[in-house]
Amino acid sequence: MHGQRGEGKIGCLATLLVLGVLGAAAFKAVPVYYGNSELIDACDFIASGGGRKPVEVLEKEVKEKARELGVVEVLTDKSAIRVTKVSTGEAGTCTITLRYKRDIDFFGVYKWTLVTDKRITKPILENIS
Repeated sequence: MHGQRGEGKIGCLATLLVLGVLGAAAFKAVPVYYGNSELIDACDFIASGGGRKPVEVLEKEVKEKARELGVVEVLTDKSAIRVTKVSTGEAGTCTITLRYKRDIDFFGVYKWTLVTDKRITKPILENIS
């Protein structure tokens, strides 16, 4: 029985190494994906109330939320946010378009680019009693 002792050390070390690499990758990627998802959800909420606000105010709200979440790509790129409102009589739409790229640097070993191209359109209902 003494000849078998210690045989599982290499497998255990390999498993710990793989888990460590996956944990480090998650440490870098999860905040970027979370911030991106939260910004899209916030834009959905902002577009829902877009009927009562001018386009400039809506764009400012999106930028404030991006600043809060640390999505600096939206703040530095002028074409990252596009807010439009179309009104046709009593109804219309509010559309927020997000187009930007975020780089995730995995400790200088690998770089991943997360591309966001999202269009959120909500109806605007006016003059409803």
